[in-house]
Amino acid sequence: MANVIMKIRVMPTGVDVDLDKIKERIKEVVPENVEIRDMGVQPIAFGLKAIVVAAVAPDEGNIGEKFAEKIREIEGVESAEVESVELL
Repeated sequence: MANVIMKIRVMPTGVDVDLDKIKERIKEVVPENVEIRDMGVQPIAFGLKAIVVAAVAPDEGNIGEKFAEKIREIEGVESAEVESVELL
């Protein structure tokens, strides 16, 4: 089975949210068969910043959407959307 690399954009509820705490919580909720390769911060506008998560996972089911759903449950997260999925 092939692997995919996916990018998930995580938007906080506001500019005053601690992005480092959200990053730590993302590491705690990552599914067993998903490996986080990178987490960066991307400026959006007016001081708002998003976290961009790059992760590798097996190409099965809706694993990216399931991971995004777990991220959405984290306190301080407004949204988490899968931006791209590419075969490795």
